Amino acid sequence: MPRMAGAKTAGTGCREVAKMRKTSDQTTGRLKAAAPWVAALSLGIVIGVGAQQKNLGYSDTPFLPGGKWHVHDGNRPQPKMIDPGSASTQEMPGKAPSDATVLFDGKNLDGWKASNGGGAAPWKVENGEMVIAPRTGQIESKEHFGDCQLHIEFSTPTGATGEGQARSNSGVFMLGKYEIQVMDSYNNPTYPDGQAAAVYGQYPPLVNASRKPGQWQMYDILWKSPRFGADGKVSEPATVTILHNGVVVQNAARVLGPVQHRALASYSAPHPPTGPIALQDHGNPVRFRNIWVRELKDYD
Repeated sequence: MPRMAGAKTAGTGCREVAKMRKTSDQTTGRLKAAAPWVAALSLGIVIGVGAQQKNLGYSDTPFLPGGKWHVHDGNRPQPKMIDPGSASTQEMPGKAPSDATVLFDGKNLDGWKASNGGGAAPWKVENGEMVIAPRTGQIESKEHFGDCQLHIEFSTPTGATGEGQARSNSGVFMLGKYEIQVMDSYNNPTYPDGQAAAVYGQYPPLVNASRKPGQWQMYDILWKSPRFGADGKVSEPATVTILHNGVVVQNAARVLGPVQHRALASYSAPHPPTGPIALQDHGNPVRFRNIWVRELKDYD
């Protein structure tokens, strides 16, 4: 019996429908397979947008002085994370903070030079310690610093002779001009503004926190350089805070000027805001170790 024309058309239609269903199933399968990735991408976008929109603080609070940041402003830059290092012991120097400039780590004097003439630093390195070679002259850092935190450790020799200023005398000079006295002040009286941790010729330490000769001592010096106006006159004197063996002995002292001996210090002439860290040779074999500096910047 001849096949009806309509039957051929219906059969062809069924095959087309089946083909479309197969294509649809394949598409659905691909979408299902991709669904986790699409979902993850969408979640990532949402999280990313959420992270950008996350509010850590407030923008409807009063402005702090200067008008740049609100109180509790969440858009204020986050402080930089650093490794704070480790503390020293009598047996072992500590580790400097990760953002410090290390001036002496017990290896060599490459970061130092002679103050007189600029040649190689003439002092010695023994057992990881910097030792003054008496009467060879003062040394200073090759790098210059301004506002900073200076950490320095020293040990005065045992069995030293002499009294007062003649016993284990040295000094730390900020900007190469402003002296913080180093000496043996353990049971060794002298004029108070010339003992250990004094701003020499200006301010005695608030207390005498000295250790016995032969033991390691440390200064943490917070220094702010003086500011000069356009007329060359000082507009803001230098200030210094000092911790001697962890004890505050100078508290934001307003420095009168560069160091003087038997004279009143004053700012007689302007100078740059930075300078070297200098160490004095006063003829005594004082030892130093673990010297580092951190630059101190203004707030944002």
